[in-house]
Amino acid sequence: MASTQHWHLIETWDAEPGLNMGLDEALLDLGPETPVLRLYTWKPEALSLGYFQRYEDVGAVAEAEAVVRRLTGGGAIHHARELTFSITAPLSHPLYRGPVASSYERVHGALAKALAELGITAELRGERPLLSDREGTGMCFHRSTPLDLVWSARKGVGSAQRRRGGRVLHHGSIKLEGSPLEGEIAGLEEVAPELGAEKLAPIVLAALSTHLGLEFERGGVEGKLSERALERAPYFSSEAFLRRR
Repeated sequence: MASTQHWHLIETWDAEPGLNMGLDEALLDLGPETPVLRLYTWKPEALSLGYFQRYEDVGAVAEAEAVVRRLTGGGAIHHARELTFSITAPLSHPLYRGPVASSYERVHGALAKALAELGITAELRGERPLLSDREGTGMCFHRSTPLDLVWSARKGVGSAQRRRGGRVLHHGSIKLEGSPLEGEIAGLEEVAPELGAEKLAPIVLAALSTHLGLEFERGGVEGKLSERALERAPYFSSEAFLRRR
């Protein structure tokens, strides 16, 4: 990936939870051949369940302001003080060729460069235990994997993928600080207490541009993508999908 690549960029601030999930699905199924990076936040704050989780196994659903289910796997995430990202691309793209683990290493490696700009030394967890690991909660940031980005002995970036139809959807969360549903996970407040998602976004973009050789073309959501996202938005918070087996 030495030569410069051109990607689309979509920024969606304070979007409704179901619409966030509907738009990522639309980009997965109907998106362009050119990869799309979407940076976004949630309003209201929401808990997203991993695709394979049982609703009954996640105690935090009782306290969450809104609940949706993602297309990607992994544990439940409280989307509060964070920058959420999604990448949609063909599986033939160099970022996603080869072993699945390698694609996580590439994406998380670029994000580690962004965090270094803020004075955070983030590394892949490897085999070490973390202070943020907790049993039985069903929460993503309480269960770490060797490929997660960690600092201060806690998990601070987690991501998951869904692959279908020759394409990939890569979801991830970069935590600014913990929340009542997630407790003491890693966050950026220790070095940048006033940093918000919209201020973190250009730092992430700059690191991706440099580390992966990308140029971004900003755009919006319109046409068939908008129609599909709006049509599908209610499904992601429906009882049928939330309580799927």
